[in-house]
Amino acid sequence: MRVFNFAAGPATLPLPVLEQARDEMLDWQGSGMSVMEVSHRSKAFVAVAQQAEQDLRDLLSIPSNYKVLFLQGGATGQFTAIPLNLAGAEATVDYVNTGAWSKKAIGEAKRFCKVNVIADEAASNYSTVPAAASLRPTPGAAYLHYTPNETIGGVEFPYVPAAGDVPLVADMSSNILSRPIDVSRFGLIYAGAQKNIGPSGLVLVIVRDDLIGKARAGTPPIWDYEAMANEGSMLNTPPTFGIYMAGLVFAWLKREGGLVAIGERNRRKAEMLYAAIDSSGYYKSPVAANSRSWMNVPFTIPKPELEKTFCAEAAKAGLANLEGHRSVGGMRASIYNAMPLAGVEALIRFMGEFQRRHG
Repeated sequence: MRVFNFAAGPATLPLPVLEQARDEMLDWQGSGMSVMEVSHRSKAFVAVAQQAEQDLRDLLSIPSNYKVLFLQGGATGQFTAIPLNLAGAEATVDYVNTGAWSKKAIGEAKRFCKVNVIADEAASNYSTVPAAASLRPTPGAAYLHYTPNETIGGVEFPYVPAAGDVPLVADMSSNILSRPIDVSRFGLIYAGAQKNIGPSGLVLVIVRDDLIGKARAGTPPIWDYEAMANEGSMLNTPPTFGIYMAGLVFAWLKREGGLVAIGERNRRKAEMLYAAIDSSGYYKSPVAANSRSWMNVPFTIPKPELEKTFCAEAAKAGLANLEGHRSVGGMRASIYNAMPLAGVEALIRFMGEFQRRHG
């Protein structure tokens, strides 16, 4: 029996996508083979990759002066690739620190260039984002990097930072495709696939044309955006199954009404869950109300010793993977695009029942 999977990633996938992949697993497009057995150079698979890119461009209204790359190494690999491609060894780069993934990106960038942390939310224990007016990009910085949604802490920016002439770089691993965005405001967007796009092993990079072709000397071709763009993301054998699955998800999103419709659905799910937490008198959100994520909802209970009981009983009720990240504890419900409204409703009912038994 399928459960409601609240994992932060790898995360739940749309059931129609899984069913299509299942039905095509042994005989894809009448080939008598799985898509995983088909050459990435074949006309049939190249068409899959091209259609996936076009559907993504349609969903996000990506301008023509941006390249779309389907790469490997996950978002963590991009912590290295970004400074190698966008900044020289003597360059200054700006970062905003709002939690665990920001910190990892900052730590990696420091190996390659001068990092200026222009905002750090440590004082709130990373339960807030900086006020928009407080961000002051360094004049002449190679780029400004921020993490719009912190998967672990459940913190999300309600605005896009104003970067001026400094290219804005965003790690959208947790909230890509969750609502419409204006891609033209960004120099580069990257996202690990395993939350809103598809299975792990694939990372998406959307980069403006003027930012490629500047990789520093010695950058391995596998990390060089120009080299990968020139080969249609196939300088090496790409993650073919990941691209295939991403294409199915993009097509599903279009059938669901695109990002306007999915964004409204996500807003409703998040508002319902936060309302249940805030009105309970039992559960608490550790995140400031103006910085709460639509995708990752952490919450706590008065007696931490009951956290394991909560998660175990929830699992028996068909609500899986509600444990908070090991670094912060508590519980966390990740309610990505593929989480149906019924899953959030079931979680809210369970939370009420648990409170009545243990509160």
